[in-house]
Amino acid sequence: MPESEILFDHRCHAGIITLNRPDALNAVTHSMVRKLHAQLLAWEQDLAVRHILIKAAPGKAFSAGGDIRDLYERGTAGRPHLQFFQDEYRLNAYIRDYPKPYIALIDGIVMGGGVGVSFHGSHRIAGDKISFAMPEVGIGFFPDVGGSYFLPRLPGETGMYLALTCNRSKKDDCLWAGLATHACQSEELPAVEEALCHSVDIQKIVDQLETGSITSTLQARLNEIDICFGAGSVEQILRRLDKLAAANSGPIADWASATASTIRTKSPTSLKIAFRQLREGKRLSMQECMQLEYRIVSRVLRGREFYEGIRAAIIDKDGRPQWTPADIAAVDLDMINDIFSKLTGECGTPAGELVFK
Repeated sequence: MPESEILFDHRCHAGIITLNRPDALNAVTHSMVRKLHAQLLAWEQDLAVRHILIKAAPGKAFSAGGDIRDLYERGTAGRPHLQFFQDEYRLNAYIRDYPKPYIALIDGIVMGGGVGVSFHGSHRIAGDKISFAMPEVGIGFFPDVGGSYFLPRLPGETGMYLALTCNRSKKDDCLWAGLATHACQSEELPAVEEALCHSVDIQKIVDQLETGSITSTLQARLNEIDICFGAGSVEQILRRLDKLAAANSGPIADWASATASTIRTKSPTSLKIAFRQLREGKRLSMQECMQLEYRIVSRVLRGREFYEGIRAAIIDKDGRPQWTPADIAAVDLDMINDIFSKLTGECGTPAGELVFK
């Protein structure tokens, strides 16, 4: 029998979750989402489980996201997998409000769905190899799994910058931005795990870890990020970046020019969605953000951008997505408004908003 794609263990005081698809970069499947939610519900009632640890099987990734190949195959066959997102978003919100400490031990690549099962917990301990990103606008999607909630709450306009560029963040950036609450050397993570299993005082354990960045490139660029990404639209952000590049030389000009060029490679429709999503999410609760994201995904799965983005990145791997429209100025505002409107039982979606069980 093949080993399960997600493992559960109870060791001393800790319930331990292990993402166990290393050959698939621990991509999160629908089955994993359902099993994890059910186990968390059981552990919530188990007095012997004082806190939860989530980690990944050894490899390059904690989790590189959701199983987008499966989503592509279902969607292109005319069977958009909305149930996956219903269950995933409910799990994300449940983790955010989980009544016991929920501690993620994160090393390697962590993106998308992997962020959703780890970053909403009480503690996020990063190893040296952590590489965080929300790459969704590069594949015709949007930064979901609670991106509406946590990205706008990062320092200044850092969240908007990360959402629109899909740029990766290493350990120091994650610590500075609050994406990670603590950090340690990668080789120390097993010892940290063992200490957390055997202690009921997790605060005593985490207080011994790193809590501040040494050299954060995000922090160094925060002034420019705030100036450019505090604009009122994606078009204005690009104009400010272009203006900054033209008015300066050296590192600032290089950064502004490269950042603008990066954004222009992304799906124009996804950029518009992500911009509005983060602006709205800043004033919403976690559950309201998940309801907002469910409205968006219900419409996005019936479009073409997401499947074209996956085709170019994963299926054909040609790296040349044909976005429709190809220009940001050509994105239909009425279409964006429709994407954000409340669900009313239109074809292909449930007859209402996401409900939390």
